[in-house]
Amino acid sequence: MNFKVPSRLRRLLVDSVELPQLKFPMTRPLAQPSRRRISARPAPQRLTEILWFGRNPGDLRMLEYVPPGVKGPMPLVVVLHGCHQNAEDFDRASGWTTLARQHGFAVLYAEQKLSNNPNLCFNWFRPSMVTRDRGELGSIREMIDFSRRVHTIDDSKIFVMGLSAGGAMAAALLATYPELFAAGAVIGGLPFGAARDAMSALDVMNRGSTRAAEKWGELVREVSPDAERYPVVSIWHGDEDEVVSVANAEASIAQWLDVRDRPRIKGRLRLFEGGERREWRDDYGNIILELVTLNGFGHGLPVGPVIEGWEPANDTERYILPAAVSAPEQLVKGWGLAA
Repeated sequence: MNFKVPSRLRRLLVDSVELPQLKFPMTRPLAQPSRRRISARPAPQRLTEILWFGRNPGDLRMLEYVPPGVKGPMPLVVVLHGCHQNAEDFDRASGWTTLARQHGFAVLYAEQKLSNNPNLCFNWFRPSMVTRDRGELGSIREMIDFSRRVHTIDDSKIFVMGLSAGGAMAAALLATYPELFAAGAVIGGLPFGAARDAMSALDVMNRGSTRAAEKWGELVREVSPDAERYPVVSIWHGDEDEVVSVANAEASIAQWLDVRDRPRIKGRLRLFEGGERREWRDDYGNIILELVTLNGFGHGLPVGPVIEGWEPANDTERYILPAAVSAPEQLVKGWGLAA
C-alpha cells in the first residue's frame, strides 16, 4: 500500500540503533541551565540521574526526584516525554517535580538517547522495544523496580503518564504490566500495538486505524493473558492535533473498553470550559476509563493558562501548550495524590 507522508511527520520517526554504554553505580544531580523565559509556572526541583539501575536493555537514561521528609510509603509517577524532548526541559515546563514536592510523591523520568533515535522518540513502533522485559519497555520496568528497592514506594500507587511517543510507550506499559500500575494517562498518543515499524507508525499517526475494537483488545490480552485486574486509563487528545490524529484516542478507548469486556456501557459526558470529559465507571461507581477531548487544541501537553507574552524557549516547550486545564494537576487530583 502506498501513501504520501507529510514531511513533518516523516521527521518524527526513524529506526533505532542500539549502541553499548558503560554503566556505573552512581547518581549525579543535573544542573539546571539558566535561560530567560516568561512563564506562570514555578521553577522545578532538581532531578538526579541514576547511572546504573539494571541491565538497561533499551539503553535509556533514568532521572528521578524524591521529595525530602516524606514519612511512610510514597506514590511513584513515571513520566515519559515526547519526540524532540528531554526530561529536564519537560519537567521544567510541566511542573511534575513541583507537584511532587507539594504532595509528597516521587517522580521517575525515562529519557531517550540520540543514539537510539535521532529525534528522541521512544521506539514504541518497534515490537522488540515494547516486549515484556526487553528493549525500552524492559528498561523502564527496571527503573521502576530500582525505585521500589531504593525508596519507600507504595506499590499500590504507581502511575505512568506519557506524551505523544511517550504516550504510546505508556500505553505499552499499561498493556504489558497491568498489575504494576494503579492508573495511567496517554496524552496525544496511540493505542498499544498500533504499528510494527516506522512506516506503519507514520500512517496510523496521520490517519488512525480502522481495526475493530475486539482486535485492539486482543493485542492487550495477548501480552497479559493472566491479568487479574487492569489500571484506570485516562486518554487526552486535542481535536486539532495535526501530528497524531484524534482517531487514535477513539481507538485507545475501544481497546480498553474491549479489555474490560464492557463495550456496551456508555460513557458519561461532562462538559468543561475548553473541552469535554467522557467517563466510564464500574458497577461500584469507580472510574475505569476516561477520554478528555480539548477543543481547538493541537499536539502537546496541556498545562493550563500561562501569562501573556510567554513563548516556547526550546523544542520541548513547543509541545507544552496553554489550555483551559492542566493535565498534570488534573491527574494528581484524579489519582488521589493531592495532599
